[in-house]
Amino acid sequence: MKIYTRTGDSGEASLFNGERKFKDDAFFQALGDVDELNSSIGLAVAFLTDEGLLEQLATIQSRLIDVGSAVATPLPTSPEAKLQRAHFPGAEHAALLETWIDTMDDQLPTLKNFILPSGGKASASLHHARSVCRRAERSVTALSRQQAISLEVNVFLNRLSDYLFTAARFAAKMDGVPEVIYKKA
Repeated sequence: MKIYTRTGDSGEASLFNGERKFKDDAFFQALGDVDELNSSIGLAVAFLTDEGLLEQLATIQSRLIDVGSAVATPLPTSPEAKLQRAHFPGAEHAALLETWIDTMDDQLPTLKNFILPSGGKASASLHHARSVCRRAERSVTALSRQQAISLEVNVFLNRLSDYLFTAARFAAKMDGVPEVIYKKA
C-alpha cells in the first residue's frame, strides 16, 4: 500500500464513515488539532526521563488516536457499526487521568501563584502540549455543540489539559528545574 492516494488533491478528504468533506471543514480542523496535540506530546516524550510519565503519555497518545476516530465518525450520519467501532468512553479515560493527576499532585508543592511555562525542556514541552490540547478542545467543542460528536470526547480533552499541566510541574520537579513564578508588572 502506498502512503499517497491522490484522493485529497482536490481539497477533499474522507471521514471514517466515508463521507467526503473539504479539508477546511470543522471536522478536519478538529482532527488536525488532535493530531498536532499527539505530536506535541511526542515531542515532550523526547525530553522526558521519568518512566511513569513515559508510560502514561504512551497510553494517552493511543487514546488520542481513538479520539480522532470518534471525531471522524459524525453521530448523525454514520452507520451504527462505524459508531460502535469509534465509540470513545471519555469519562472512563478521564477518570484514569484524574488518578494520575492526584498521584503527581500529592508529590508537588502547593500552587500559590500562577507559573509561567517553564521548568526545563520536558516541562516546557508539556506546557506547550497543554496549550495545544486547549485548542483541540475548542475545535471539538464546536462539533459537540452541533451534536455531531459525543460530549465524551470533550470530557477527556478537558481532563487531559489538567493532566498535562500537572505532568509539566511534575517533570520540572523530577528534573530539579525550578518553575518560574508569574510577576505582576
